[in-house]
Amino acid sequence: MASQWNVYESFQALLQAGPYHLALEGVLVLCILWLFTAKKQPSKTIRLSLKEEEDLLREWEPEPLVPHPPPPDHPSLHPRTVYGKPSKYINIGTGQRLLNFATQNYLGLGEREEVVNEALSCLHRYGVGSCGPRGFYGTTEVHLQLEEKLAQFFNSEAAILYAYGFSTSASAIPAYAKNGDIIFADEMVNFSLQRGLQASRSKVIYFRHNDLGHLEELLEAQERQDAKDPKRANATRKFVVVEGIYMNTGRLCDLPGLVTLRQRYRLRLFLDEAVSFATLGSHCRGITDHFSVPMKEVDLLMGTLEGAGGCAGGFCVGTKFVVEHQRLSGLGYCFSASLPPMLAAASIKAVELLEREGPELVEALQRACTHTHTALTATLPDSVEVGGDEISPIKHLRLTRPCSDDEAEVILRQVVQQAQEEGVALTVAAYLRAQEREAPRPSIRVSVSAALSQEEIENAVGAISRAFQKVLG
Repeated sequence: MASQWNVYESFQALLQAGPYHLALEGVLVLCILWLFTAKKQPSKTIRLSLKEEEDLLREWEPEPLVPHPPPPDHPSLHPRTVYGKPSKYINIGTGQRLLNFATQNYLGLGEREEVVNEALSCLHRYGVGSCGPRGFYGTTEVHLQLEEKLAQFFNSEAAILYAYGFSTSASAIPAYAKNGDIIFADEMVNFSLQRGLQASRSKVIYFRHNDLGHLEELLEAQERQDAKDPKRANATRKFVVVEGIYMNTGRLCDLPGLVTLRQRYRLRLFLDEAVSFATLGSHCRGITDHFSVPMKEVDLLMGTLEGAGGCAGGFCVGTKFVVEHQRLSGLGYCFSASLPPMLAAASIKAVELLEREGPELVEALQRACTHTHTALTATLPDSVEVGGDEISPIKHLRLTRPCSDDEAEVILRQVVQQAQEEGVALTVAAYLRAQEREAPRPSIRVSVSAALSQEEIENAVGAISRAFQKVLG
């Protein structure tokens, strides 16, 4: 009786169902029946014999990796190999010691004995690599000690450590700026910052290099546009991204002026101190220290230990909220293997040296930078301009004569080769022109070190001047 009653209830429910419901159930039943009864079609895959496969492989010609064969004098075909530490003098296997104006070891910390010994001691304890990202067994006590040391050095609440400098700004910017936000960026920011801007998917508005007047015009135009849609404007965050010393030009940013605009237009200021860290300021803290700007005026400060630090890795400092957010949102932090512990230990010692000897080192570096800038300006021919501020450790030598970028790069490489024969190591600044937003004109990038004496600087400048005269005629 119970089973008959259940069948009766099911029949009544079927009668009460609407026509669309019945039609849908009917279609589903037909589909199920078709899946069980339909015959499988034979596979159309063509089976080749072993001989046919070998014939096809023999006839296949791979496409070239580059569209056109490179010229025989292309620099990639003649790499320069460094033997030993790239200190004040560098050995590239030519049989002579070259005065080093090519690498960015501004303070010479990487070759200090105490730094090397600290790295070796940590190597015996932890081995070479960390074997994983920070969140997956890649964190050692050395990483935590370095983060604490950097936070104390900058008088900030917290710091976060990245495995290498390029990933720092490329990961930190998209961790905060998202789709729908607006970023005002200097048109000459380095490639790492460009990658971070691209990954953020924000609306990026570039202002002319170091031109705060143009930036203010853009901000005022944005305010007028926001007034038309106040609701959307209130939900849109605005950022400004700059460098302390621009790698592509060697110029210092106008940080006090940027802080004024930040306060007036309620911007979030992101500052990259890749070059200015430990090269500016009485306490080696960079552009904020140089202009005596409080750290609270900078929402996110990014830097690298690969320049003046003489080691490896990148870092961000700021409030605990800003730092902790990156531990879950900074892609370079979450997915890259952490910095090898021995390099973190070396960086701790480097920061300790900056705390103890920093003011003297920065003063010596700025004397060398000023002397190099003055000597280059006075000695080089009129067809060469010296780019960068006097106290910047980065100088750019560019041709003033009208010529294409390809022609300029060929000439500058000949100058580099000629200077090498004169005993000075230089390098032509490398850019990914197909990927850069606006690659600078070709230049020889001169990197100044605090270890250089006045006599060595004058000898090097004389060699560079003779190299230009021989190449340019």
